[in-house]
Amino acid sequence: MRAALLMDPSLVPFVFGAETQARLGDLLEIDLTDAATSLGGIPEPSGVELLIVGWGATIDAADLDAFAALRGVVHWSGGNGALDGAAARRGIRISSARAANAIPVAEFALAMITLAAKDAFWASRAYTAEQRFIDREAELPDTGLYGTTVGIVGASTIGRLVLQKLRGSDARVLLYDPYASAADADELGAELVDDLGALAARSDLLSIHAPETPSTTGMISAEVLAALPDGATVINTARGALIDQEALVAELQRGRLRAVLDVTEPDPLPAGHPLYALPNVFLTPHLAGSMGNELRRLGEVALAEAERFVADEPFAHPVP
Repeated sequence: MRAALLMDPSLVPFVFGAETQARLGDLLEIDLTDAATSLGGIPEPSGVELLIVGWGATIDAADLDAFAALRGVVHWSGGNGALDGAAARRGIRISSARAANAIPVAEFALAMITLAAKDAFWASRAYTAEQRFIDREAELPDTGLYGTTVGIVGASTIGRLVLQKLRGSDARVLLYDPYASAADADELGAELVDDLGALAARSDLLSIHAPETPSTTGMISAEVLAALPDGATVINTARGALIDQEALVAELQRGRLRAVLDVTEPDPLPAGHPLYALPNVFLTPHLAGSMGNELRRLGEVALAEAERFVADEPFAHPVP
């Protein structure tokens, strides 16, 4: 079966290790040294039956017209709307490694929630700057997840994983998601709250896991931020555009809130932005998603889906 890679060529050895490449070579007629960055860059497209797609590809869905034999698209990344919509309309089967990519994001988010609840970032800065004994009980009397209220925004694939990981933490967990039911929330060990401001008002930590869409842009508004209790922490591993960043900066400059931000708007921030210097901000350069060793998980998921495709079996992770 003839297949082609559609991705940034420099990422191939990071996503597909030697063993995975060997198995793909045994399974498919594919040149793993010749990844294209556009559909138009794939030679002899009429014979390609399977596309393996990832980051770094520029998609012009109209170029699918040249792929007369194409029957499957396997994303080792989260998927591409323009390609997927056009392919679905042609009856082409599509798979996505979105669930696999959600794993490191959920792990990272849970770590940030735990460390923020423990006051680890702020205690570390005080300890380093002042170089003295820190009287934990006197100076940090309200630390730890036990009895803390965590507000989760979005029961997405990542949000659900975070909720599942929080179940044994003894934290009180709230969920805001207009598409989730009370039964969904109960199954995930959370209390459903149907108003975002009301959820914020009860949250010591607010962790954001909604997708970026026109309806979610700016959803963590000035009003939502104002509803958070003094000393609350905003944690964002989703997309920077979900937060009214100017309103967040204003709250942080007043010292009323704290923030743990893996994403910003824009991403990266321009040099000199106040978020770089505020002492109540823990800023990371978009680390949560798959990177380094974690990319191999995505390649292995893509290989497993290609094996199913060749065997004419349903995908384990189909895109609806």
